[in-house]
This record gives sequence, C-alpha cells and structure tokens, in this order.
Amino acid sequence: MPTTVEHLTLDERSARGLAARARANPDSHTGWTPAPDRPDPVSLIEEQNLRRDGDLLPVRHGRMMASPFTFYRGAAKIMAVDLALTPTSGLEVQLCGDAHLSNFGAYASPERTMVFDINDFDETLPGPFEYDVKRLAASLTVAASNNGFSKSDAHAITKTMVTSYREAMAEFALMRTLDVWYAHTSEEDIKQSIAAFLAGANGKGDGKGDGKGKHKHKGKHGGSADDTTSMTGKQRKEATKRFEKNAQKAHSRNSDQALSKLGEEVDGRYRIVSVPPVIVPARDLHTAYGIKPGELEDVVFDLFRDYRSTLRPDVRQLLERFEIIDWARKVVGVGSVGTRAFIVLLQGRDRDDPLFLQVKEATRSVLEGPLRKSAFRQPGERVVQGQRLMQASSDIFLGWSKGVQADRYYYWRQLRDMKGSALVELMAPATMAFYARTCGWTLARAHARSGDAVSIAAYLGDDDAFDLSITDFSERYAAQNEQDFANFTDAIRTHRIEALQQV
Repeated sequence: MPTTVEHLTLDERSARGLAARARANPDSHTGWTPAPDRPDPVSLIEEQNLRRDGDLLPVRHGRMMASPFTFYRGAAKIMAVDLALTPTSGLEVQLCGDAHLSNFGAYASPERTMVFDINDFDETLPGPFEYDVKRLAASLTVAASNNGFSKSDAHAITKTMVTSYREAMAEFALMRTLDVWYAHTSEEDIKQSIAAFLAGANGKGDGKGDGKGKHKHKGKHGGSADDTTSMTGKQRKEATKRFEKNAQKAHSRNSDQALSKLGEEVDGRYRIVSVPPVIVPARDLHTAYGIKPGELEDVVFDLFRDYRSTLRPDVRQLLERFEIIDWARKVVGVGSVGTRAFIVLLQGRDRDDPLFLQVKEATRSVLEGPLRKSAFRQPGERVVQGQRLMQASSDIFLGWSKGVQADRYYYWRQLRDMKGSALVELMAPATMAFYARTCGWTLARAHARSGDAVSIAAYLGDDDAFDLSITDFSERYAAQNEQDFANFTDAIRTHRIEALQQV
C-alpha cells in the first residue's frame, strides 16, 4: 500500500520550524552538564568490546589513548548516551551519527572528479539534526585544544562552523528541490575557496559579497577576510603547499597505489602482504578465527555473491569482469578497530588491472537506543542507504551482505578511490577555521537532502543565538571529554583494560 507523503506549503513549513522553538529554543543548548547517573564511560567502551575481535582490542585502546581528540573519535557511543538527554527541536534528518571533523574528506565521484563530503556512515540513522551539529562542533573544540590553540581561537573556530551551518541552511531553504539535491563541493570549489581565503589573509579581499550570504569575501562556503588576519605569509604559503600536496596525493590513491603498498609478487602472482596485527592475509587468518583455510575461502565467496546481488545490474556486470585473487583482515580507523574489516584484492583483464574492495562489519548504530531502531533489519543496508541519502555522489561499488555467522553483517566499498583527508593535528587556527566553515556547509547540505531545510532554517533564525548556544555546549562537552579521557587512560594504567600503542 503506497505511503501518503505530506506536502506542506512554504509558509506551513516555515511555521513548523518556528513552532519547534517552543520545544527547544535555539539557545536551550547552553549550560549542558552531565547527568547525575551518567554511565561510566569506560564501561560503555567495554560493552562495545564484547562483540569485537579480542586480539584487536589493545590496538583500539592504544589508538584512542593517543590524545583527547583520538579518544573523542572512538567515543561515539559515549556521546550518543549524553545526547539522548539534550533538548531537540523535533526536526529530523538522516544523521551521519559520527560527524566529527575527521569524518569529512575528499574522494572520487563516479564521473572521476574529486568531491568533498562526509565519508563515514557507520552510525547513520534518522534523528534530530542537532545531534550531528553537536558532534561536529564539539570535535572542533576538542581538536583546537589538542592543537594548543587559545580558548578564544577554539571558541571562534567552533562558532564559525555553526554559523556556516545555519547560513548554509538558510541558503538551501531558498533553493529549488533539485538544486539542493545536486549541490556539492568539487575540487574546483575548494580551490576557489582557498584562493579567496588566502587573498583575505593577504589583505586583498575586496569587501564584496558574492550574493550567497552576509560574510565579506565569501567563497562557496563563506568566510570573511577578517577570519584570517592572524596568518603570516609563511603560514599562507604552507597552507597552499599542503593543500596542493594533499590533492596530488589523493589523486594518486587508487587500486594501483594500494597494490604497491599492500601487495607483493610471489611466483608471478600478486598477493596481500602480511603485517600483523594490522594486516593478516587469508593464508594466516585461520589462526584468528579457528576456521580451516578452505572454509574461509568458501565464506568469502559466499559473501561476495551476496554483496553482488545488492548492486545495480550494470555495476554487477562490471564487477563480474573481476576475479578474487586474495583477501585479508585489515585494521582501520579508531572507533572501528575490533569490528571485522577486510580488504579484497580482485584482478580484471590481467595482473596489471587490480581492484581493491573494503569490507567492513556493520553493527547496530550507537544511536539505536537513544533513538528508535533502524528501519533496516540489515545494518549493512542501513549504512549504504544512509550514505546514498546524505552524500551528493557515492561510490558505485557500495553494497552489503550478510555474514555466515549469526548476527554478522557487512557493507562493501572501494578501498582507495582518490580518498583524502585533512591532517587535523597540523592545522593552524586560521586553517581550522576555514575547514570548519567547509564542514559546516557540507553538513547542512547533507541534512537538507533528507530533512526540511525550510523548517530547520526557520527554527535556526537569523541571529547567532543557536551558534553561541552550540558553542557553549561544545566547550562544556570538550571539558567532559578531557575527564573521560583521563578516566580511560587511568583504566589502562591500572590494567583494567589493555592497550597497544603505535600500531
């Protein structure tokens, strides 16, 4: 039976956003404090560890203990529990669920041009738009503090992101439906924005807007020349060089480059190298899972057939021209360590035609519990469908499969496809402010695709009450993250949990 879709007028949608202020005024996010019965953060991490590969848990803990920022990256479940008790407007979107600033980056579109977008959707779920805004804003405050920035710089950077989100949502509220859907950030857009940013830093801004917002000297993602006056000439040159180097590196990150890093030639045939515990190839994996090598091969081919059935017919036919050569377990990320993740090496016409796919375990989102359960019974499909809804352009090889073991699910994608990410720890204050604006615009665009930009824009309003309120929340939450990090490192020191660093 077809679902009835509500079609409100623009006035009705705007009125709905204004009415949402009664549920949670834009300044209601100020003054956050942890709940008196807040769960022990280490216990929440231990709870997540129960279904993860035990031999990798020390690696996960070691990566999280590197800094308060890496701890924050791995602490999505902790923040999900905290967010459940925060005020929300009732205006829902498709959430990333883990929208910290390191989960944004560049990758290749199907048209082989580089785009910038959110790039991690392990926790995606429909929910209040404020959840993603708070997760991103707090990550900026934590990262700024981690880089040794002053409190005033950290405050300005965080507020810059929230302002960018609010003003971008106001722009999307004025755009036609398809224009919102097709909006994206290309490599050329980033180049132009950086040029405008550096021109402003050099005192060459002309003070004129571009018709897209209120800031002076705006590129696509906004930003005033006033934001960058603290940059020296040397810093401007370094920022330009770093961008060009990162862009060049991203263009070279493909299956050929992956093969040179992850493969080795034995008897005229490529196979994946062994670098335990980070990379454990199929020939050695039976020791980790207690399954005979031949049985593991059957498992992989069953997963592959299941995955192919979720692809579009044309992509399925394309993939059928490749054969599996080898596969391995490969540790990735920070928060994901311990969940099962694999890489699969495929060969096309010959040995010089490689394709690397990544297979990641999908579990229940950390937001399921604080929010309602996913409409998808298969967590891998939840991740893929959420990614397709939020990204302006997605990997053609995105798909999902059910594991052989009960309650194990996976999603598939290309391992390296011109993927690049910012080096957060090397950012200067002005550079992070520019990056914050870009991420704010990008998050607003992702939310506008699935939510009601008119209602959200009406709720956010024209002043900076929401911006200041979220910034206040972020500063308070960053302080709590510091305390949680101290508790976590103390748990390692007292041998409650084990950690293995620099792996």
